[in-house]
Amino acid sequence: MPEIILNNLTLILPELVLTATALLIIIAHLLRRTDGSIVYYIALAGLVGTVYALTGKTGQNISAFDGMLSIDPFSLYFKIIIVLSTVVVTIMSRYSAEVKSEPHLTGEYYFLILSMAVGMMFMVGSSNLLMMYLTLEMTSLTSYIASGFTRTAKDSSEASLKYLLYGAFSSGVMLYGMSILYGLTGTLNISGINQVLMQGSVNSLALVVSSLFIMVGFGYKISAVPFHYWTPDVYEGAPVTITAFLSVASKAAGFAALVRLMMTVFAPAQESLALLFSILAGLTILYGNLGAIPQTNIKRLLGYSSIGHAGYLLIGLAAFSYSGKEALLYYLLSYLFSTGGAFLVIVALSSYLKTDNINELAGLSQKSPVLAAGMLLSLLSLAGVPPLAGFFAKFYLLFAAIKGGLFWLALIGVLNVITSLYYYLKIVKVMYMDKPMNEISFHITPQQKAMQYFSMFGILALGIYQAPFVKLVELAFLNAVK
Repeated sequence: MPEIILNNLTLILPELVLTATALLIIIAHLLRRTDGSIVYYIALAGLVGTVYALTGKTGQNISAFDGMLSIDPFSLYFKIIIVLSTVVVTIMSRYSAEVKSEPHLTGEYYFLILSMAVGMMFMVGSSNLLMMYLTLEMTSLTSYIASGFTRTAKDSSEASLKYLLYGAFSSGVMLYGMSILYGLTGTLNISGINQVLMQGSVNSLALVVSSLFIMVGFGYKISAVPFHYWTPDVYEGAPVTITAFLSVASKAAGFAALVRLMMTVFAPAQESLALLFSILAGLTILYGNLGAIPQTNIKRLLGYSSIGHAGYLLIGLAAFSYSGKEALLYYLLSYLFSTGGAFLVIVALSSYLKTDNINELAGLSQKSPVLAAGMLLSLLSLAGVPPLAGFFAKFYLLFAAIKGGLFWLALIGVLNVITSLYYYLKIVKVMYMDKPMNEISFHITPQQKAMQYFSMFGILALGIYQAPFVKLVELAFLNAVK
């Protein structure tokens, strides 16, 4: 028995390394409460150790802990995205004015970041509904707290409370849906549920109701309309670093769980669900892009933009059987670099800007050409301008929609690329054409410059040379545990 337990524990070594790092941070923080450098370097070292542990998981295709977790190429792909996002956010946090404003809470802050990452890593490998729910709750609870971290910001507590209330409601509805599904099939294992559903003996109406309730929980997680109400307020009120983390890692984890459900539980009803996901995708794209147009706060604008991108990702679920799943994974990878690059600029400027108003970026190209170029590439990629990463990510998704006969959805996607160009170029115009509002010069550290160059390289590489990344996406589905 001890040998079996030890073998199982080695399967989750990356998660254990990250958990141990989070606990070590708390201990170090208690010993030296005012020194943020120590906990920062511990967090960074733990993340490096996690990356190393992940390299030992390549090629594994195992079901562990009595079918609770799948250790496979699919989960590994998403774990890489989550850990990369965590590394970027951790380095961002080192230079964030909002994090520095609460020096006595630095240990708790990094503990929350790593705890969220652990929950997300378990979520992407969950192959049991109970495990999926528990990991979703672990991620959500830490997210609620982290969103209200900056107590000096007037909107921080409000954002955290709204996030909590919407999250509690959606989690309850999702849990009820899972309980109905358990009652129908007699199992929580997603492979077992799939086998029962394939027999065709389950009441179809009860199954539809269960699926809709489960979608409420995941719709909230990925900011899909009509479960998106928390997103703009949380993006505006939460620290920039937390906003960046929720925008990329949290969205990736939510879609990973949804894709696994599509491969298993919802596989018999994929054609029926295609219509639901198509409608959700169209509404989410329209609402996100139209809502971003009048925004003057850059964090709030990126919040609405994030809703729009969730709509594009839902196209992948709508066209799931027509290369949609591969397009979805490629989109998430490009989204990591594009969104990460934009938030890197905002964090670098956080010590100099009085507000989050877009006008504060006036004359950025003259004060810091590197930051302006980084923001320019990120925004153009998010808009889908060739030959950047975002263009090919959108192209693959829209092509999958056309292959699936969803011409109207592809048309909505194309038209909203034009819409997004308007509000993204509004920021570009302020940076490159408006005169600086003051004479304050911006100074960024070599580490911040390195991170910006890394983001720009990723955007260009994913756009110009897609072949290795497309191969990586294909490998993520190769022999994945269902």
